[in-house]
Amino acid sequence: MERYQEIEKSLTKTFHKTIWSKFVKAVKNYELISENDRIMVCLSGGKDSFLMAKCFQELLCHRQMHFEVVFVVMNPGYTKENFQKIQDNAKLLNIPIEIFNTDIFDVVSTVDSKSPCYLCARMRRGYLYNKAQELGCNTIALGHHFDDVIETSLLSMFYASEIKTMLPKLHSDNFKGIELIRPLYLVKEDAIISWRKYNELT
Repeated sequence: MERYQEIEKSLTKTFHKTIWSKFVKAVKNYELISENDRIMVCLSGGKDSFLMAKCFQELLCHRQMHFEVVFVVMNPGYTKENFQKIQDNAKLLNIPIEIFNTDIFDVVSTVDSKSPCYLCARMRRGYLYNKAQELGCNTIALGHHFDDVIETSLLSMFYASEIKTMLPKLHSDNFKGIELIRPLYLVKEDAIISWRKYNELT
C-alpha cells in the first residue's frame, strides 16, 4: 500500500469520528455542495488545507451527486524552500495541484499600512475569486476549522464590540455566482494536529 493510501485509510478509520464524520456532517447540514458544482479547493500549504483536500478526495469516492474539484495553490511570495515543501507534500499526499503566482507579499511590504495582515487577506481573497472565475468554478473551499470560528467570534466581541463570526457558507457580493464554503467548520484543531502527527506529516 502506498503511503498516501495509508494516510487516506487513517482518515476514514482512525479519525472517522473526529474528522471524517464531522466533515461529512458539515457538508450535508449546511448544504455546502450542490449538483454539478465545480469547487476550487484552496491549499495554503498548512495542515488544515491539506486535510481538507484529502477529505474532498475521499468524498469524491463516495459522492451521491455529480461535482468536480480543482486543487489550487496560490503562491503569494513564499520563500523557495517553503514553496518547495508545499509541492513535496502535495506529491506525497497524491494531490494534483494547480499553482499560480502573485506578488502579494511584495506589494504589502511596500505599503505603509497599520493593518498589513488585513490588506494581505483582502488581496489573497481577491486573487482567489478571480482564479475561481478563470477556472469556471462556482465554489471556493477554505480550510477554516471549528477553532478558527470560535476565535473569530471572540476577537469580534473583544476588539470590535460586535457579534460576528465566520459562516459555513457565504455568497459573494462582488463576484456574482460564487460561493465560499468552509467544510472543516465542525472539525476541531486538536483532531487535525493528531491526524498530522499520526501520519508523520510536516
